[in-house]
Amino acid sequence: MTKGDRMQYFVGVDVGTGSARAGVFDAQGHLFGSAKRDLDMYRSDAGHFEQSSAQVWQAVCDCVRAAVAEAAVDPDLIAGIGFDATCSLVVQGAVSGVGDPRHPERDIIVWSDHRARAQAERINAGGHAVLDYVGGRISPEMQTPKLLWLRENLPEVYVSAAHFFDLTDFLTWKASGATDRSICTVTCKWTYLAHENRWDASYFQSIGLGDLADQGFARIGTEVVPAGTSLGTGLTPEAALEMGLRPGVAVAAGLIDAHAGGVGTVGASGTPNAAQDTMAYVFGTSSCTMTSSATACFVPGVWGPYQSAMVPGLWLNEGGQSAAGAALDQLTASHPASAEAAQRAAERGMGLTHWLADEALSKVAHPGDAVSLARGLHVVPEYLGNRAPFADPGRRAVVAGLGVQRGVDSLVALYVAGLCGLAYGLRQILDAQSAQGLEVSALSVSGGAGTHPLSCQVLADATGLPVDVTESAEPVLLGSAMLAAVAAGRYGALADAMPQMSRVARRALPDAARVRIHQGRYDAFARLQATAADLTPQS
Repeated sequence: MTKGDRMQYFVGVDVGTGSARAGVFDAQGHLFGSAKRDLDMYRSDAGHFEQSSAQVWQAVCDCVRAAVAEAAVDPDLIAGIGFDATCSLVVQGAVSGVGDPRHPERDIIVWSDHRARAQAERINAGGHAVLDYVGGRISPEMQTPKLLWLRENLPEVYVSAAHFFDLTDFLTWKASGATDRSICTVTCKWTYLAHENRWDASYFQSIGLGDLADQGFARIGTEVVPAGTSLGTGLTPEAALEMGLRPGVAVAAGLIDAHAGGVGTVGASGTPNAAQDTMAYVFGTSSCTMTSSATACFVPGVWGPYQSAMVPGLWLNEGGQSAAGAALDQLTASHPASAEAAQRAAERGMGLTHWLADEALSKVAHPGDAVSLARGLHVVPEYLGNRAPFADPGRRAVVAGLGVQRGVDSLVALYVAGLCGLAYGLRQILDAQSAQGLEVSALSVSGGAGTHPLSCQVLADATGLPVDVTESAEPVLLGSAMLAAVAAGRYGALADAMPQMSRVARRALPDAARVRIHQGRYDAFARLQATAADLTPQS
């Protein structure tokens, strides 16, 4: 290793639903400093979720400056920067924003915005062949339904826009000036056919977005590159000044946030086929599952298969739940003891759900025994519908078994029941993939809620699979830092960086007796879920 190698650092930037974060890592994946800035969210009762790209970019720049300062490293030793973000739609250069004309700064339709449900249903009714690569049904969380909504409801905004970006690609454009799109974003959320290196013009023409094809796809991306590709000539002087870095720092083509979490975790065991044997489960506001395979596997209701969308050279199937952490927040906020518990949590300097998980552990001898606290309580936490494997955004949550209890102990029990419900949703995705021959032998969990010892053990016992937690406290940021290390030339390929920069710290193993308990609960969950689906009004 050369002296220059020893002194290189890499910045990973993660833009989630509620905040932007940055971290400074070395070539072995050790975190030296990090910073966070909150983001505003504009939400309407109609289900619209919007943000401002200007605020997001400013938060990113502030985070990078603060993270480098905390790391106490010379900014000139930063060799690369990588980005990940939610799969939100950014509209640039339009005459107004994406909603209220009084707020032109709101130019992002957030991933969780379901305003395009009707457009998604029309697209699905057309049955175009590209839908085979999104599990057979496109989601209103994806970008072509949202673009169609814009064209039909805000035509002046749609026509005047110079660029439509996935949020990750917006960030790399702001950093480097390059309009290249990541193969991850456009393949997973825009119907780009990565295995054929092309957009399908007939799809856009059939759904009412033929103008994008007629324009040669200039507004949604003509250059599509693998994640980790070095873009342009690196940081522009303007971006460098805003971030406090030197111009020319390598800027890596990015990833969707969940996929960065996958990159940061699935190679941690260092075994030859780790990326294929391990499902990444990213537990954040929503949850995402990422399963890699050497050959394409079509799973109804599960997005993909996508070629090279996460690990170059491997196919990716992506599932998950539209509400995970958000579902637990909604569930616990509805309990009479929520305010009291939140106050206790604040006194200990932690969030409510983390405190509830700790309280559950304090009542049992082993984390897996916490399932006994939820006896008789069942939660189907589909507050924002079912992303996978049923691909039904109209589904809604169910809570069964409530009594007259109003104390904190009953809130803890409700939290455990909600956590079990999320685990059973994960099991349904695993089962759907297994039915099509797509098997994994372990789970690797990232995200604050998912890595808690209670969550890990519940997931292990509910699915029957071992659950790994990696050494890094910030695996999503680490995934983006890996991209930066590849773009800067520290590693020749992402597959080289993954086992070198990530390591397994602990593992939760399933217990046969508890697996049987969860099987009974899972059966009840499935019955409640099916009943709720029958009762949900159709759009």
